[in-house]
Amino acid sequence: MQQIKGLFSDISFRLLQGSLDGEISALVFDSRNAGANTLFCCMVGTQNDGHQFIGQAYKNGCRLFVVEKSVQLNADATIIQVEDSNNALANLACAFFGHPSKQIKLIGITGTNGKTTSATLLYELFSKLGYTCGLLSTVVNKIGENEITATHTTPNPVALNRLLQEMVSSGCQYCFMEVSSHAIAQNRIGGLHFTAAGFTNITHDHLDYHKTFAEYLRVKKSFFDQLDQSSFALVNADDRNGTIMLQNTRAKGLTYAIKTPAEFKGKIIENGLGGLILQINGKEVHTRLVGEFNASNLLLVYGMAIGLNQEPLEVLRVISELKHVAGRFEHFVSQKGITAIVDYAHTPDALENVLKTISAFQKNRQIITVVGCGGDRDKEKRPLMAAIASSWSHQVILTSDNPRTEDPLLIISDMESGLNKEAKSKTISVPDRQDAIKTAILLAKPNDIILIAGKGHETYQEIHGKRTPFDDVLITQSLFNQLNR
Repeated sequence: MQQIKGLFSDISFRLLQGSLDGEISALVFDSRNAGANTLFCCMVGTQNDGHQFIGQAYKNGCRLFVVEKSVQLNADATIIQVEDSNNALANLACAFFGHPSKQIKLIGITGTNGKTTSATLLYELFSKLGYTCGLLSTVVNKIGENEITATHTTPNPVALNRLLQEMVSSGCQYCFMEVSSHAIAQNRIGGLHFTAAGFTNITHDHLDYHKTFAEYLRVKKSFFDQLDQSSFALVNADDRNGTIMLQNTRAKGLTYAIKTPAEFKGKIIENGLGGLILQINGKEVHTRLVGEFNASNLLLVYGMAIGLNQEPLEVLRVISELKHVAGRFEHFVSQKGITAIVDYAHTPDALENVLKTISAFQKNRQIITVVGCGGDRDKEKRPLMAAIASSWSHQVILTSDNPRTEDPLLIISDMESGLNKEAKSKTISVPDRQDAIKTAILLAKPNDIILIAGKGHETYQEIHGKRTPFDDVLITQSLFNQLNR
């Protein structure tokens, strides 16, 4: 139980009707979870408005409400009207759980691509360095070695602060966290104290939500604007928007890069399916990770570790032991010598980076790409994805990703609109994803490479709003065995 008055000590409000005396046992934003001794925060979302359910929450026994709009309830209810209920909930959650982000070193990683890999590698690195760590990622959440299923890239503020509080209670010294643009825009990270923030890159994505690239960029930058002077920010100087993130931030600014001058400078000595030989600030390290994009991720990891006062040579030693992250350039070879690569690449830039990497060690191999686009998401990138796949591949198979509530054939049609006559001649459409993977395997010859892009670590496919089991890695391995390929 928490004292109500204490929770609101740092929160400004427009109007107070009723008393802030008493205690509450929970913060909720779903009226179905509201009841006696709970605070119901009326969130205004993209699909639902919590103010519509305030009557149901009252009927369930709730008597304490945070609202943005004017509402009418019986005199026994306490109503606190605020400017932004999303921001209020975030700050209330921080206070309710005892400000756990101030009791742990919280490191946030944002950007379009590379967030999961960078955050996960940092978790693995610091764990191997002997620290107890937490991880909040698209793939999985971890408290020490304990795994918790991840439902969102960045959880809602109540779940987020609860997880951070559990990490503090479990003795975690660090938490490495993906910070999505949605989470920033929706104030899910409001009130948190970040020891450091990292920026990977920014490319075309999520314009269904942000509407314009300029707004997407503004949202990402606002994360760095919120840092205080005790923090540091590490950004990718190879990305033309990287240094923009450092404008107006009070945090200490640091950069990493392969192509441009930076505090943490990398050079690729060797790049192949066996891994990278990478030079970082003059020191050479061999890593099992593959591709220029992973070289960039590793520079962020190294720079972040040094910024957090770790010993450089020890950091490089542990980096050499790190393995790929699930669904990120995860590759294996069939009995007949066909290489399959499963990657989460679901943006034009990510897909091009992966295909560039593959083409660099192609050596007379055919590249066959299986790719789709998600439904109910940014439609503008669909033709771009198909065009990029065609530009870098010998054969392209357009298929379903997660169609969600959209017709898969219409999604594929949107992708096909980005293909010219030559590109269409080497492209086929197979809406069923398993059949598409099977087709790619049957087309492949020994030494060819099949890229299966878009879903990566995901273990489901969402069709007509229903999720069914689907794992690109397991299905590809099974088809290799069934087809004796």
